[in-house]
Amino acid sequence: MRALVTALALAASQPAEAGPFVDAAGIVPGLVLDMRYAGSDNFIGRPIAGYEAPRCLLTPQAARALAAVQSSLAPEGLGLKVFDCYRPRRAVADFAAWARDPADTRMKAAYYPRTDKADLFRLGYIAERSSHSRGSTVDLTLVRRADGAELDMGTPFDLFDEASATDFSGLTPAQARNRRRLRDAMIRAGFVPYAQEWWHFTLKGEPFPDTAFDQPVR
Repeated sequence: MRALVTALALAASQPAEAGPFVDAAGIVPGLVLDMRYAGSDNFIGRPIAGYEAPRCLLTPQAARALAAVQSSLAPEGLGLKVFDCYRPRRAVADFAAWARDPADTRMKAAYYPRTDKADLFRLGYIAERSSHSRGSTVDLTLVRRADGAELDMGTPFDLFDEASATDFSGLTPAQARNRRRLRDAMIRAGFVPYAQEWWHFTLKGEPFPDTAFDQPVR
């Protein structure tokens, strides 16, 4: 079962700051965490290098902007659930090494059923560098505050498929509306979407645009 940790529970047990980053759970009231790379529920099927705790670390600027998004969604009874935040360089290297190993396809059915693993670099799903390593990029979705249920976005997080593109034409009207809700809320708070992945956003004017960090998430 995926571990869902509320902001208050995590803030009570973890320090508020980590190097140039803050723990977003202490800044964003009611933030739900499902930090996939700290566990085995991800496209590799094991914890990823550099993820030693299920924490969402972000630059203070990104965390405050995320808090603004959370506040704007409250009147609709909605909130945010994050899957990944700051990502150490060693984790990016771990992804790249996995992508170059053609023998490891144990998670293919769940995460890239229609995509050849050999094409993951070319299609932009795996890269040698990641904006996440700069600390102002976040992967997330919308949930109902009442019960924590995710809104239907048409695909799960990290599905390496054309259907994950924000404006994929095969969505139902409800799925397209949910993606627009998320995108519009994030854009209003100063985030820039990534067209190929509906869940991926980077803060415009991020404080470390040229610095990729490698401290572990702990």
